[in-house]
Amino acid sequence: PSSPTAQPDLFGLFAQEDTGDAKNSNLTRLESLPYDYQLIDNQEKMEELAQNLTNQIFFSLDTETTGTDPITAELVGMSFSIHENQAFYVPVPANREEALKIVNIFKPAFENPNSLKIGQNIKYDLIMLANYGVTLKGKMFDTMIAHYVLQPELRHGMDYLAEVYLKYETIKIEELIGPKGKKQGNMRDLAPEAVYKYACEDADVTLKLKHILEKELEKNDVKKLFEEIEMPLVPVLAYMERNGVRIDTEALKETSRHFTTRMNQIEEEVHQLAGMEFNIASPKQVGEVLFDRLKIVEKAKKTKTGQYVTSEEVLESLRGKHEIVAKILEHRGLKKLLGTYIDALPLLINPATGRIHTSFNQTVTATGRLSSSNPNLQNIPIRNEDGKEIRKAFIPDDGCEFFSADYSQIELRIMAHLSGDPHMIEAFQKGQDIHAATAAKIYKVKLEDVTREQRSKAKTANFGIIYGISVFGLAERLNVDRKEAKELIDGYFENYPDVKAYMDKSIQLAREQGYIETIFKRKRYLPDINSKNAVVRGYAERNAINAPIQGSAADIIKVAMIRIYQRFQEEGIQSKMILQVHDELNFSVLPEEKEKVQQIVISEMEAAYKMKAPLRADYGWGQNWLEAH
Repeated sequence: PSSPTAQPDLFGLFAQEDTGDAKNSNLTRLESLPYDYQLIDNQEKMEELAQNLTNQIFFSLDTETTGTDPITAELVGMSFSIHENQAFYVPVPANREEALKIVNIFKPAFENPNSLKIGQNIKYDLIMLANYGVTLKGKMFDTMIAHYVLQPELRHGMDYLAEVYLKYETIKIEELIGPKGKKQGNMRDLAPEAVYKYACEDADVTLKLKHILEKELEKNDVKKLFEEIEMPLVPVLAYMERNGVRIDTEALKETSRHFTTRMNQIEEEVHQLAGMEFNIASPKQVGEVLFDRLKIVEKAKKTKTGQYVTSEEVLESLRGKHEIVAKILEHRGLKKLLGTYIDALPLLINPATGRIHTSFNQTVTATGRLSSSNPNLQNIPIRNEDGKEIRKAFIPDDGCEFFSADYSQIELRIMAHLSGDPHMIEAFQKGQDIHAATAAKIYKVKLEDVTREQRSKAKTANFGIIYGISVFGLAERLNVDRKEAKELIDGYFENYPDVKAYMDKSIQLAREQGYIETIFKRKRYLPDINSKNAVVRGYAERNAINAPIQGSAADIIKVAMIRIYQRFQEEGIQSKMILQVHDELNFSVLPEEKEKVQQIVISEMEAAYKMKAPLRADYGWGQNWLEAH
């Protein structure tokens, strides 16, 4: 759907789906269809099916496995569909040799470069098949990603898509292996006769969804984004996930000891400052100490149940009131790093590969950025020294070096390009320090006379303004009065009038069409842009300004990743791309390929999109991620 309001019947479904009332009577189930699902369980039938698939211009596929992690799961079966309402299921035994024999029968079909492979979350099947020596070749169509490109804010699971687009209720996996949880069974334990209808339905529904979503992509003018950026990225991410990344567990143990000692020390200091012992990890006790005992503010915020609010936000605002606050925040920060990364990372190492295999998610963020899970690398704090300790633990393969390349001020460059502001473009074209150049303009001084403080304020303004920051927000962030913050913003717009015009135009455009677009026509729907509620509307307006910038940056790094991956393949490069975090790419590089890799990576990153304010990539080398970045 072009927007949820365009098709009222769909909107009705969205509303229903969100209240959890999805069991509506108007959904069709398999029993009422004229279906032909076949269990293919002897060699003769398998060879016949494989031959048939090899001759097709497209087919949908799905793998049934023993778990949700494709790096560790085993194949239980494969299903295929060529025509709607018809599908085939091939069971695969647990014995590895037997399994490989069956997979190899279908290898020519999987590796046929001329047929389109259709899947729902096809990256999973791609990794799964790679574990059995098969490379999925040819173009691909992922129904999950197609829906993500159309409706980034919604859910993209197959069961949901089947309800919305096909008015169809699928067989749920829980019907086969029981509810989620410790006692949930395993596909491997079921007889093929019990699995085949469920598996065939997956392939069949995926094929049906493809036929509908394909037309929607065309209608909404996002087919190019889907075909040229999102789908070519899938094999790149699969390759990175399979490569994984090495972790220096000894370094983490050392950091863990060091952090734990510091936490104990901070705890003692906090108890001394409070004049009593209490549980520093208990928000209730922290509140009582700060507000009842030390009375650091007159009126403290309370929850509905009468407990004091001691969230990070609240404590940050009280930092200057008493030295105990900074210590409590520091303690919390260390505890979070220990729990989320330092003690957790070694547990994520795959014993078979000795690496961590993070999952890169392509359909999670509304902006188009990639996210990652197990571990979430996007949230590793990089500003403070403690966060840097974590980066130190990410290391290259034996005998290799760590190479990191990241875009320099990509969002400001995109802002300059989109707004066409001549002053901003000129600063980037001349290779000036953009924050110093901004400061020179705002404070009306020569570039060489800009002070560190002026540059720092201009930097906050530069980044704040592209996120639609208010006078109040800037004053708070810079710790200055509102008058100075207002002068800064006014001075900014006076010197970059086209940036102001671009911001106003973005909001206006969003009001008129209900969405905004990135350079590559990725859409972000903003249904609240005309809201009567000023707070809700303000949030949508900030998104209208920022989403084209953030989304374009996300698209650009995806283009760079695809091209780097393709160049590595074409030129037989053995070094590996291992991580992507925000505007940064990381590699494990063989010494003899150093110059070549650096040349390919930097040139492809800088040529990913031609802009008025040219793209620039900075880079570094080291023995670990921290040294290289």
